[in-house]
Amino acid sequence: MIAKRTRDQLAQRVAQDIPEGAYVNLGIGLPTLVANHLPKDREIILHTENGLLGMGPAPPPGEEDYDLINAGKQPVTALPGAAYFHHADSFAMMRGGHLDICVLGGFQVSVTGDLANWHTGAADAIPAVGGAMDLAIGAKSVFVMMEHTTKDGASKIVERCSYPLTGIGCVTRIYTDLAVLAVNGQRGLSVIDMVDGLTLAELTRISGVALVMA
Repeated sequence: MIAKRTRDQLAQRVAQDIPEGAYVNLGIGLPTLVANHLPKDREIILHTENGLLGMGPAPPPGEEDYDLINAGKQPVTALPGAAYFHHADSFAMMRGGHLDICVLGGFQVSVTGDLANWHTGAADAIPAVGGAMDLAIGAKSVFVMMEHTTKDGASKIVERCSYPLTGIGCVTRIYTDLAVLAVNGQRGLSVIDMVDGLTLAELTRISGVALVMA
């Protein structure tokens, strides 16, 4: 039986690849967990689009300050030296190419790195684009963090996105509960690592797209 990564294990795997000195934005939802798993021996500066640079991990239960929140309205902490500013300045950082990495959730990612993460296209779905488009095009690297399949077992990694796009060819790496994949443009996807017990053939079958080992 394949042991999928838990949400925290997935967040830890993403955090492992964030280098010393990086300026990073964590998207709403699953990516916010990355803040709790950053290596203690690295200085990594977290940015939130609502106007905070130097965000820390989530506060312990009972110590939440709801005047100090991230873009998803979750309580956070501020590290020594943190700065607060207008959200217009925060978006200027995003659009100006000043972020090294953004970590976003995803509904679909194509083999060429197109991202769909703000709307499923369903008539009753609530669109939630937020700053995702700004981040997808503005950050130097885009990490997408998501479950490998939907609740119905369909792969979220596709030949071509069927949902409305957030960005075209913007994704650098895909992190799922099964594997880490590098996006190589028109050359497709390569597998950086997989969970124990999973083979390339089985991962390819689950994904429904061509994969090669990195």
